[in-house]
Amino acid sequence: MAEENIYTKDGTTDFRNNPAIRKETGTWKACLYILGNECCERLAYYGINTNLVNYLKFKLNQPSVVAVNNVTNWSGTCYVMPLIRAFLADAYLGRYWTIASFSIIYVIGMTILTMSASLHGLKPTCDEKNVCHPTGLQIAVFFIGLYLIALGTGGIKPCVSSFGADQFDDSDETEKKNKGSFYNWFYFSINIGALVAASCLVWIQTNVGWGWGFGIPALAMAIAVVSFFSGTRLYRNQRPGGSPLTRICQVLVASFRKIRTPVPADKSLLYETADEKSFVIGSRKLDHTKHLSAFMVISGSTYY
Repeated sequence: MAEENIYTKDGTTDFRNNPAIRKETGTWKACLYILGNECCERLAYYGINTNLVNYLKFKLNQPSVVAVNNVTNWSGTCYVMPLIRAFLADAYLGRYWTIASFSIIYVIGMTILTMSASLHGLKPTCDEKNVCHPTGLQIAVFFIGLYLIALGTGGIKPCVSSFGADQFDDSDETEKKNKGSFYNWFYFSINIGALVAASCLVWIQTNVGWGWGFGIPALAMAIAVVSFFSGTRLYRNQRPGGSPLTRICQVLVASFRKIRTPVPADKSLLYETADEKSFVIGSRKLDHTKHLSAFMVISGSTYY
């Protein structure tokens, strides 16, 4: 019994894919690396997003309407990508490898973006009136870097907060309470990164130069990657258990196929697993209840 208590009870594993030892993994010692990653990543993202319209207008010489449209398209891509990346994380890669792989893509995108604003031949040339005339190649390189960033942030955004929650075992009351504190610090780190980006970085981009203005966020993202990988030995990892979207679709299809089937009063007649644990490791099986049942009587039949 004492040997069982040294492991977490939520199905998490360590970096070797062995059951996670409670005292050696997770909790705040692992979350510090996750919070550092999130703070630097948000600084990098908002460092690009906040002043991006001005770069498109004054360096790529785009009209205001075109510049704003390009920024909204990019921002929309950043917020749509998490849907796909969350599916990959839940069904195949797991949160750790999703964050790790797309963080590297993120850094590559930031590096290309910085090169497009600082290297001769890649940055737009401007005349004596400070009007820039970018070439097609320069514009293409810039947007390649920009959309690699969208691809990267789409892999990080849906996973970091839940990966931080994985570091706390709900079966332990102390760790369960600390999970709430983690979210407080998580959103604090987001706001710190956004504050620095919206104040210091915007000033640097406007008054010092775009090479430095993009280079500092690129450096911040590199620090975020180093911070994340530094905590590898301490992380608790949930095994991929399949996407909730897939299971929701399966439930909807089964519901429509059996819409005319009456629900038996005896729950033992339902098609449920006999064991108490969920099929997905770390999840809990929901108890049978009628509290959320909706009753419709149509043609003398009762539907739930």
